[in-house]
Amino acid sequence: MAGRRTNLALLIAMPLAIGTGVAAFALGSGWNRWVTVAHGVLGLALLGLVPTKSTIARRGLRHRLGVGTGVSIALGVTVVVAVAAGVIHALGARDLGPVTFMQIHVGAAIATVPLLGWHGIARPVWPRRTDLSRRSLLGAGTLAAGGLAGWLAVEGAGQALGLAGADRRFTGSHERGSGEPSAMPITQWFNDTVPRISADEWQLTLRPAPDRMEVIDYETLAEPGERLATVLDCTGGWWSEQEWGGIRLDRLLAEATGNSLLVTSATGYQRRFPLGDADRLFLATEVGGEPLSAGHGFPARLVAPGRRGF
Repeated sequence: MAGRRTNLALLIAMPLAIGTGVAAFALGSGWNRWVTVAHGVLGLALLGLVPTKSTIARRGLRHRLGVGTGVSIALGVTVVVAVAAGVIHALGARDLGPVTFMQIHVGAAIATVPLLGWHGIARPVWPRRTDLSRRSLLGAGTLAAGGLAGWLAVEGAGQALGLAGADRRFTGSHERGSGEPSAMPITQWFNDTVPRISADEWQLTLRPAPDRMEVIDYETLAEPGERLATVLDCTGGWWSEQEWGGIRLDRLLAEATGNSLLVTSATGYQRRFPLGDADRLFLATEVGGEPLSAGHGFPARLVAPGRRGF
C-alpha cells in the first residue's frame, strides 16, 4: 500500500511541479511570484517521496532488474538533479561551466517527462475511494508542509547569509548587466547562431492586411524615435533593465486588421501576440543610446515588457 500511495503521490505532484514551472516561464507580471513559490514548494515536496521511492526501487532490485526498475531509478535521479539545480540557482549560483544551473534544472525536468510517462504505463496506479481517508490526507498535508518548510529554509538561508539569490526578481531571475548593455548576456533560440546582418541589405516587412505589404529600410526605422526603460527577463534565469530606443508596434501597424500579429525573426523564430497588445510591444533599434550589437539583435529586436524571454 505504501508503494502504491507513493507512486500515486508522484504521479500527481510531478505534473503539478512541471505545470507551475511552465507557467512561471509564461508569466512576467506579479502573479508570477505565487506561481514560482508554488513551483518551489512542489519541487521540494517531491524530495519527501525520495526515501520511500528509494526503498521501493531497492526492493525491486533484490527481486529482479528490469526496464521498469531502471526507469524508476532514472526518474528518481532526474528529480533530485532538477530540484538540486533549482535550489542552487535560488541560492545565487549561476553557471556550471558552459551551462547555467537554470538550464540544468530545466533539462532535468524535461527528462522526467518521458520517464514519468513510462512509469505510469509500466506501473499504473488508479485513485481509490480509500485514498481520501484521513491518513492519506494527513500524509499529503505533511508532504506539502515539508515542501513549504524546505522553501522557507532555502529563502531564509539566502537572506541570512547574504547570498546573491536573496535579491532575485519575483520571477526567480538574477540581475545581469542593468544599464550596461555590453554586460547583458547574449542569448539565441536553442542552436541558432548570432546572425551577422548588413544594415544595407536588411528591411522590415509589414503585412497589416492580407492584401497589403509595406517595407521599411533600416535607415528609416533607425531614425530618432521613442525611449523605453524596461526589464528583459530571460527564461534562462536572468533579468536586465535597459533603456531601449525604437518605435511601438501600434504606430507601425496603425491600420492593421485581424486579431493577432505574428513576429518573425531573421532566423525564423516566431511568436504570436494579440493585436491589442501592439501598443505595449516595442521594436528596438538601439539600447543604451547605441545601435544594437549583433548578439543583442541588430538591426532590430522585439522588446515585450511584462513577458518572459523577449
